[in-house]
Amino acid sequence: MSAPTPPTSPAGPDLGPDLELDLVERPFTERGSRLLVTAGPDGLRVARAEYETPLAATTELTALVVRDPAGRPLPVVRATPVEVAFAGGVSLLFADHETLVLAGRDARASWRLPDGTERTLALDGCHVLAGPSGTWSAPAVRAAAEARWTAWFDRLPPVRADLAERARMAWWTLAVNLLPIAGREGLVPSKYGYVGVWNWDALFHAVALRHAFPALARDQILLLLDHQLPDGRLPDVVHDRGVLADTTDLPRADHERLAEHVGSANGARAGRTPVPVTKPPLAAWAVWKVHESDPDVPFLAAVYPRLVRAHEWWFAGSDPDGDGLPEYLHPYSSGLDDSPVWDYGPRAEPPDLNSYLVVEADRLADIAHALGRPADAARWRSRAAAHAGLLVARRWDGTRFTTLSAGVPVPVRTALDLMPLFTGRLPAEVAGALERTLRSPAYWGERPVPTVAFDDPAFAPDTMWRGPVWLNINHLLVEGLRRSGFPDTADELRDRTLAMVRDAGGLYEYWNPLTGARAPRATSGFGWSAALFLDLAALPTADRR
Repeated sequence: MSAPTPPTSPAGPDLGPDLELDLVERPFTERGSRLLVTAGPDGLRVARAEYETPLAATTELTALVVRDPAGRPLPVVRATPVEVAFAGGVSLLFADHETLVLAGRDARASWRLPDGTERTLALDGCHVLAGPSGTWSAPAVRAAAEARWTAWFDRLPPVRADLAERARMAWWTLAVNLLPIAGREGLVPSKYGYVGVWNWDALFHAVALRHAFPALARDQILLLLDHQLPDGRLPDVVHDRGVLADTTDLPRADHERLAEHVGSANGARAGRTPVPVTKPPLAAWAVWKVHESDPDVPFLAAVYPRLVRAHEWWFAGSDPDGDGLPEYLHPYSSGLDDSPVWDYGPRAEPPDLNSYLVVEADRLADIAHALGRPADAARWRSRAAAHAGLLVARRWDGTRFTTLSAGVPVPVRTALDLMPLFTGRLPAEVAGALERTLRSPAYWGERPVPTVAFDDPAFAPDTMWRGPVWLNINHLLVEGLRRSGFPDTADELRDRTLAMVRDAGGLYEYWNPLTGARAPRATSGFGWSAALFLDLAALPTADRR
């Protein structure tokens, strides 16, 4: 049984605009803005968020310091989504998404440009620090910022009282990660290094946005479908310069890293013969979740044929041995770039992929039924059942679901071995064995689920996908446990996951499962961690009182 939960209470939206920003993990930025203000050793820094570009290469100014008339530095006394406030009444504010202003009187500001040029400014009103020139009134700018942020936080889904602080941080994270991308407002994973719309991330972001902004949630899905390839495949990334859809689109650094991690065979192949790069198939799953929250049959009708083509690509274009069980042709297509699964070769078939395809077929059946297409719905339901049966028949060895690389079983044990629970279609004895494995010491700790089993030789608690806890894996397992008839284990996994995020101090890319701390190389302000924390934490409608 799951542990008792604390009393429920909605997170107060009035506290949202007062969220504290540390200017390190949580920069001062704005919805739709490429500008980020962070703290540096010699003052504040302003840089731009760009695709595949480190902030050090996009710095607009550094060493921003404000001084009083006697030349003494005025410290930052508080930073919130609305403003960075210095002592002496000086404020840094966003006049709009591309204009940063410094407002105050009887003070002097200084900063340094990237070429080393020093600049100074005597403050006597509201001055543009970055962005197009213009005339602004500080009270009006501040009032507009307060109104924008209050309106955003007013839509925060209610959560338990003990989760309210982290929920406000997550909701702010989703707002500031929204940027104009390819003609829509896309939610990027992080302005620290992930400035594009990644396929898998967009679907997880949509799951959270559906609670308050279903049209915005649909836009995350449409960003991918807008760029569907002629063969039906969805791209891995949609970004300012186009898309990443095969290995010819990968940055050079990625080829070098993959050659080291997966082996020279992958590096050579990636350089000579284009290999498709996509992400695991969950688009129909996300579409149906949004539809359940905000029914929109015309939207379903518009996306259904594209979802069908995306589904069929996996069987036509990603099943090289023709056994009916597609595989990942590239590590990036799995979403688990550095998993030890890839230590055994550049192609692999862990059991998660075909589990997702079972669920996608079931969701396509739901969509077809909602569109009044009963024959389609019956066909998809039959395909889901048959595919689940094939997965069990060919990959269940009586103890676990095997992962194959070039047709050979991979010895490493990962959380992906448990993902067939997500289908909700396993024979009872198989589902029970997986649930017992999940609850065994191999995976069950104070902070489950490690992406590699605790007792596997490959387990590395701080290394990406080789041990840390990721919220998307836990979220899918929670749903799968419920679908497979284990609601108590689902509730306990959800509660332990929420507690880990609540107590860790931020919304990170991944967490050390032994300590619950941020893994050293995990980015902060990570979109799908924010999104899936909120979706797990959101109170059912009946409990929102």
